[in-house]
Amino acid sequence: MNDLAYPVGRYQRPGSLTPEQRLAAFEVLAAAPARLRAAVNGLNDAQLDTPYRPGGWTVRQVVHHVPDSHVNAFIRTKLALTEDNPTIKPYDQDAWSTLEDARSTPIDVSLALLDAVHDRWMRILRAMSPADFARTIMHPENGPMTMDDVLAMYDWHSRHHVAHVVGLRERSGWV
Repeated sequence: MNDLAYPVGRYQRPGSLTPEQRLAAFEVLAAAPARLRAAVNGLNDAQLDTPYRPGGWTVRQVVHHVPDSHVNAFIRTKLALTEDNPTIKPYDQDAWSTLEDARSTPIDVSLALLDAVHDRWMRILRAMSPADFARTIMHPENGPMTMDDVLAMYDWHSRHHVAHVVGLRERSGWV
């Protein structure tokens, strides 16, 4: 049976990536904004306000969550490259999903934000050396994370949330 919460499987922390794995992750991240935009293309307000699974976020909340999360990842990348093992601040994604902006902002605003942050983030990621990918951040909940871990997590995160929307569309006949 297809797992509606984890349609691409649960995230598995790699520890380190090969150069080929990094390039594959770059491709996923670079394409993520367009893939999310395509996944929600043509959905009406009622469809956007439909949870992707029972008890899950609405499609609208997912669309607003992805740039929230990726902006944090972009900042964490910059911190890792400019500080020695910085402790980053986690955030309560479920609480953020209930704020007014997640309920009332047109999704095009968040899709544009995702385009912009990915443009800047990809410029940094593509310029990083292998040693840069070994740099770490300290996550209070997850412990030390290398930049390879962060890259792999957001490769997964991008695919994960697009699959939520695409899966809902398929199950609902909205394709």
